Amino acid sequence: QVQLVESGGGLVQPGGSLRLSCAASGTIFSIYGMGWYRQAPGKQREMVAEFTSYGTTDYADSVKGRFTISRDDAKNMVFLEMNSLKPEDTAVYYCYADASGNAFSRLDYWGQGTQVTVSS
Repeated sequence: QVQLVESGGGLVQPGGSLRLSCAASGTIFSIYGMGWYRQAPGKQREMVAEFTSYGTTDYADSVKGRFTISRDDAKNMVFLEMNSLKPEDTAVYYCYADASGNAFSRLDYWGQGTQVTVSS
């Protein structure tokens, strides 16, 4: 079983910055992909930025040039640096991992989410 724990959310003014962190723990056999999704009130969950299992790094068009995803494979961590934040970035941000806890299963794992609020 893989657990994901996010941190770093909060309240920030428009134009400000935040850095989210996500740590994977538990029994980890392999992590194939890892990244960030978000869900705003009344909207569907959407991909923000991710390292895919295909080896690519993808960003939502709405965050390109403002957000940067990075990772520390040795610590099984992924980060999201968010700059020039806008009110429309307000959402619960979820860490995601495409991972396996053993050699026989591969699942999608989600963190509990961290609230990001951009408001003056």
